[in-house]
Amino acid sequence: MKNTYLVPDLLADNLKLVFCGTAPSTASAQAKAYYAKPGNQFWQALARVKLTPQQFTPQEYPKLLALSIGLTDLCKTESGNDDELPAKAIDCDALEKKIIRYQPKILAFTSKNGAQLYLKHKVEYGLQSETIGKTKIFVCCSTSGRARRFWREEVWQELALLFLGK
Repeated sequence: MKNTYLVPDLLADNLKLVFCGTAPSTASAQAKAYYAKPGNQFWQALARVKLTPQQFTPQEYPKLLALSIGLTDLCKTESGNDDELPAKAIDCDALEKKIIRYQPKILAFTSKNGAQLYLKHKVEYGLQSETIGKTKIFVCCSTSGRARRFWREEVWQELALLFLGK
């Protein structure tokens, strides 16, 4: 199955944080790199809230492992906007198996939509009451250019404080 992933998972033992998107954008699938669409502010946001020491490029995503950060998506085999994805392509069971296997401290969904697809109910931003094993679930506002009107930097700052244990 891994060979059919548009962008490979970035997962390892002892991670503190795993970001989970809904699916790669078409630009990310073409680049084989996470959050590669030019209007997406994921990499800028990580640097601004000090989750990374500087702003990485999408192609530098493997460097996150050295910071105890991983990456995955709910949909690994299709690309595009959330509203373009076939329902059968969203694989909540596969995500759960990965999180149980690696047990990061925090699973952060990079959008409410992704979190709601997984949790199967409406969510608010921030730390959720649910867990996957010992893994806490956090919901971030989307970094997509299409979701700019929903952007709240303080949500990402809250995640950074949780990650840093403050």
